[in-house]
Amino acid sequence: MPIGTAISIGMLGLSANLIQMQAFISPGLPHFSIIGLPDTSLSEARERVKSACTACGFRWPETRVTVNLAPAWLHKRGSSHDLAIAASVLAAGKMIPHDCLEHALVLGELNLDGTVLPINGILPMLLGAKERGITRAFVPYANVEEAALVHGMDVTGIRHLGELIERMGGEPRYRLDVTHLPEPVMDPDINPETLTDQSGLDMNQVVGQANAKWALEVAAAGGHHMIMVGPPGSGKTMLATRLPSIMPPLSDKEQVEVASIRSLCGTLPFYGITDVPPFEAPHHTASTSSLIGGGSGVALPGAITRAHRGVLFMDEAPEFHPRTLQALREPLETGYVAVSRVKGTAYYPARFLLVMSANPCPCGFAETGRGERCRCTERERTRYWNRLSGPILDRIDIQINVNAVSTFTADTPEMRESSGTIRRRVIQARSIARERFDGQGWNSNAEASGQWLRRNTSAKAIAKVNQALDSETLSLRGADRALKLAWTIADLDGRTSPNEADVDRGIGMKTRVQ
Repeated sequence: MPIGTAISIGMLGLSANLIQMQAFISPGLPHFSIIGLPDTSLSEARERVKSACTACGFRWPETRVTVNLAPAWLHKRGSSHDLAIAASVLAAGKMIPHDCLEHALVLGELNLDGTVLPINGILPMLLGAKERGITRAFVPYANVEEAALVHGMDVTGIRHLGELIERMGGEPRYRLDVTHLPEPVMDPDINPETLTDQSGLDMNQVVGQANAKWALEVAAAGGHHMIMVGPPGSGKTMLATRLPSIMPPLSDKEQVEVASIRSLCGTLPFYGITDVPPFEAPHHTASTSSLIGGGSGVALPGAITRAHRGVLFMDEAPEFHPRTLQALREPLETGYVAVSRVKGTAYYPARFLLVMSANPCPCGFAETGRGERCRCTERERTRYWNRLSGPILDRIDIQINVNAVSTFTADTPEMRESSGTIRRRVIQARSIARERFDGQGWNSNAEASGQWLRRNTSAKAIAKVNQALDSETLSLRGADRALKLAWTIADLDGRTSPNEADVDRGIGMKTRVQ
């Protein structure tokens, strides 16, 4: 009896692993087993596959059917392997040629009647398969549009298991009701109303706050993390939500990275392929796992990964649990997060621009007027700010106070600078930085090596940084970040390197919040 073979793919983080399905029909008591470390949802594929194959006219063997998932050491999960398992069994049962799918990727979840259901993660799966030399794929019909984003891949949409049999030269018997075909859907745990739509947001909608807008411009131009401190209603959230509108558009490579993450999370149908940087704003009650990534088995992406190449906004930052805030320290430095679980370690990209907002005290009115409205005790204020530890604040480049707007200004949105105007300056500054760091692998000043910047900064400007170090105004990390701010300010002003005034401004932006 020949061994039927098919190829599927499994994801560990954003890393794709080829999985070979081998089915063998042998003498013995009737039994269907799947071996090779399948999880519960994959073990349940036995019933889905058996029913789907029977619906296509395949006479299920009254003997022993064994499907091996190789490599055996790798944990496999999810229902995306259903179609490949069914194909391998059909090949072993001689309903299709046993070697017809040896060099093709087969992905899809099966319904009991044989219809093929859409799955999440098609884009990173096909990209991973292409890197391994596979150029042909059978995917659920509802995922064809997403699969077509992978150039150089011959993609065939499958609506029913019977269609796969027909394309392989078999003769199935099945009935396909095209009026009830499944459509691509987002993860049922994701509420579309909570997904951020950045369209229609513009900086000219913000009244006043010229200093905060300039700070956001510096943050966007250099990729600098930022915290805004001010009373309720001063416009902190309004400013933060408009930050993506002044950031440079995503490159083609970055668009694929962001789309792959959204595909894995099941939100790509909502966003589509776009050059707008992502924006994530988790609630302050969010758990560490939801922010960093987690879950049982293999860890799933968290908010910091969904914000990759974009903005992570933490409103009311001191209200987050201290443990959750501390979990940001490593990703802020490395640009990725490694989440370890029993079944493996998932590595996810997490190069985001962090923006925090905070009130000056728990009630928020400590700095409003003369502070008469504030009823917080000194102990409450200290406890409130202690949640933002020194190591976290040290990693935040820009720290500014946002004062309340006392009166509506007479200018109109047409008279204020638009996001497009600011964005052009940001793009120009980024272009200067990329040209300067050509060959170094850095795209912004925030990513640049402090050693390189110190070596290429004038002695007089470095002397300003040393003064801040001597007076313990800055830590060594803080001094590096202040210097990076100075380079960004110089880029925005069109200078080839920062002068003493730029360094003074960088130090002032780094040390404003105490």
